[in-house]
Amino acid sequence: MPPALAPRAPPGTVAVVAPVTDSPVVVAIAGPAAAVDARLRAYLDAERARWTAVDAALADPVEVLIDLVVLGGGKRIRPAFCHWAYVGAGGDPADALLVDAGAALELLHAFALLHDDVMDGSPTRRGRPAAHEAHAARHRDAGWRGEGRRFGDGVAILAGDLAFTYADELLAPASLEVRRLWTELRIELDLGQYLDVLGTAQGGVSPERALRICRYKSGKYTIERPLQLGAALAGRLDELARPLSAVGLPLGDAFQLRDDLLGAFGDPTVTGKPVGDDLREGKPTLLHALAVERAEGAAATALADYGRTDLDDDGIARVQGALVASGAVAELEAHVKALAAAAAGAIDALDLTAEARHALHDLAAYVVRRDR
Repeated sequence: MPPALAPRAPPGTVAVVAPVTDSPVVVAIAGPAAAVDARLRAYLDAERARWTAVDAALADPVEVLIDLVVLGGGKRIRPAFCHWAYVGAGGDPADALLVDAGAALELLHAFALLHDDVMDGSPTRRGRPAAHEAHAARHRDAGWRGEGRRFGDGVAILAGDLAFTYADELLAPASLEVRRLWTELRIELDLGQYLDVLGTAQGGVSPERALRICRYKSGKYTIERPLQLGAALAGRLDELARPLSAVGLPLGDAFQLRDDLLGAFGDPTVTGKPVGDDLREGKPTLLHALAVERAEGAAATALADYGRTDLDDDGIARVQGALVASGAVAELEAHVKALAAAAAGAIDALDLTAEARHALHDLAAYVVRRDR
């Protein structure tokens, strides 16, 4: 079950994120990221060459992945959590299967982003047109038959499916234990996304359901499962599964709750997505669920516009003001802080190397204080 909320904080102004110090995070992420980046580039370049030899048009879906996964960057935090659990449990950091696991996590994330952007109708991703938008525009510019929107959605969905399949291929040589964990990760992600789609359609959810969506659509596959994947690759999942869950569940929740705050208040020049998209889409977030329970008067009236697709900038500002005035923002910030503290204590108790525990502390600090 989702954890109980931290004690309610008084209403206040929103301060979504504090600046983070880059150097510890660079140390924790840079090594794993460099190896994963090189593997992704080599793997996808080879796939593009292989399928271009069959038909030049088949470069297109692979290039969607190259654009998103290689050229588009990404935080690479999932491979980093997997790496440090594996190395901390005694694994060899040069193990090729560890690198493939990191690349698989990034490709699975690409699958989720491509499909999520279609489901949400998001126009941008990482500061550029989302894949479905780019290919809808390509269709229109070429004067092709049919609807540009349907073509764009189709290309993005197929590219996402390709990423999903490639991720599985990379982990095919792993042990049965690793592959069983990988399967559970994928099922959780899919069902969490369904709860998100359902909650958006229903126009709101309870705080308990909102926390469940937060955990299953993002938190578990971002932190808990990558940590456990690293332990499984090292052959120590039985003894480390529970202690790593004690780190990954609260930290994964904190990650997605921070994402919800950024979706409502983040700087679009940093996040790469227009501010207010989550408010127009009516995302079933804990932030909204708490605000609905707490808001009174003018704030409650403004929140009735949550989920209106025609909200202009003034409307977005009114909904943002209501989220703050209700006390939901301050309450959520307090909850993120409590979750971070719980994760930090659990990291200290892990039977991993001191270097790995230190790296996990740095990653945890980044997760709860990030600005994108």
